[in-house]
Amino acid sequence: MRKAEELRDRLRAKNFTVDLLTDLDEVVQKANERFAAGDLQALAGVGGDGTAATLVNRTVPGVPITLLAAGTANLLSKHYRLGSSPKRLAGIIEGGKTKIFDAGIARSFSDGTVTERLFLVMVSCGFDADVVSGVHRHREERYQQGHKKGAHISYFSYIKPVLRSLTGYRFPQINVETTNTDAAVVFPVRWAFVFNINRYGWGLPLAPFAQESDGKLDAVLFSGGSVLHGVGYTALAQCFGMHRYLRSAVLHQGVNFRLTSNEPVPFQLDGDPGGHLPLEIETVPKRVTFLIP
Repeated sequence: MRKAEELRDRLRAKNFTVDLLTDLDEVVQKANERFAAGDLQALAGVGGDGTAATLVNRTVPGVPITLLAAGTANLLSKHYRLGSSPKRLAGIIEGGKTKIFDAGIARSFSDGTVTERLFLVMVSCGFDADVVSGVHRHREERYQQGHKKGAHISYFSYIKPVLRSLTGYRFPQINVETTNTDAAVVFPVRWAFVFNINRYGWGLPLAPFAQESDGKLDAVLFSGGSVLHGVGYTALAQCFGMHRYLRSAVLHQGVNFRLTSNEPVPFQLDGDPGGHLPLEIETVPKRVTFLIP
């Protein structure tokens, strides 16, 4: 909140009219109204990748969004060099330079209900999504128990969920189907990532060819079904993207993917739990308007 207040004060010093709001419904209503009226310079979220994705999902196309980094990984903020300085972001907003880029849309199916959600960075299925689900379960439990900082997480929040997944996750097969050619192609794998922007974790370059404005998504798929395989994939990816030369790895560009499994497999979008497979993913070209340096 202190950073949000500083950002507000710096923008007011630059003669902007600023509303500082914390209720999400009010935020998106006012942003959409001001955008329709033609006088919205920026909708600035104070948070991480999930915050940015939520704002995009709940505002109309074209709303100029930016981000003051206050999340855990802050992949989007790092990608566009936004940073966590209110002074710097105030200058970016004043400059008004926008970047229009693609989003992905993920459709999940549960009890006959179809849920759609846009994502900005990536979707992943399997082990890491199981960890993300564990982190957020623990977060909700602490919040319900009244812990003042229960809703806030850091990298340390992942230790227990990682250990739990190391012993409990069984790496069921994930079938990744793409229909970008005349005939559908199916990849049977154990780890599945679909990237819009080449950012993951602490900066792991899993999708070296991903471009957020090319109208395509980049699938990175691994067939090794163990934690040891995961350690190897991570190490090779960190070494100048050497993972892409493995026989057990597939890097595939496309505009749509379908992911299924005969067993319960969780997925996550931009660091937030999304549910379980099946999942359909496709590109939404030029959906996001973002203020950048």
